[in-house]
Amino acid sequence: MSRRPASLSRRLGDGAGIPFMGSLNPKSRASPFLSVGLVLVGAFLIIGYIYSAPGRSHAALSRLEGDVSCSAEINQALPYLKKAYGDSMHKVLHIGPDSCAVVSKLSKEEDIEAWGLEPYDLDDSDANCKSLIRKGVVRVADIKFPLPYRSNSFSLVIVSDALDYLSPKYLNKTLPELARVSSDGFLILSGYPGQRRVKVAEMSKFGRPAKLRSSSWWIRFFVETRLEENEVATKKFEMAAAKKGYQSTCQIFHMKSLN
Repeated sequence: MSRRPASLSRRLGDGAGIPFMGSLNPKSRASPFLSVGLVLVGAFLIIGYIYSAPGRSHAALSRLEGDVSCSAEINQALPYLKKAYGDSMHKVLHIGPDSCAVVSKLSKEEDIEAWGLEPYDLDDSDANCKSLIRKGVVRVADIKFPLPYRSNSFSLVIVSDALDYLSPKYLNKTLPELARVSSDGFLILSGYPGQRRVKVAEMSKFGRPAKLRSSSWWIRFFVETRLEENEVATKKFEMAAAKKGYQSTCQIFHMKSLN
């Protein structure tokens, strides 16, 4: 099997370096007000550094704050995904929390037929989500088991905020399923190490805390499971994003289908 891991390795850096001011001299007799003032100045310098580069501010701040939703990131990445996949986005399946919201957003786009799969029980869904579920547009299913779709049912599958909660044992089963039900590839949006994924109150729904893995971990796992990167889509996406200075708050992997 032919692979070129170099293109994936470009994303091995999981966060931008931020210059922090040096520690204060513990022997100094500066007043507490001066110390507080220096800390505030340092904070402003960090924020100024983050905002200094186009496209860096949103991603870097989100990583700094640690509260990121990759499902919400799909809305930001959508223009560049359309550039990368073109007609391959005519029938899209989204898998992950907030799938109802993602499907509603995608359905507003011209020439996109959107479907969804919620991997966790919906305790308090709104009227729109209940309507989508009733119509069968969005389904609820455990992704640790075979997906309830035939092979090549969708041109593109997008999964976000779901794989981070699966152990390697179940990832070995789920990733091939994503490749099976897609005809033109599948897209993984995963959090960066250090980001906060769920609140403590939501732990009962997910069953386990999110395991946020590095790019190098994912690349090794793709190789071990014989999954290939969609290099054409990766290049198109990166070129379109670079032109607008867009930088995702999540790791994005473009993968090939089985066929």
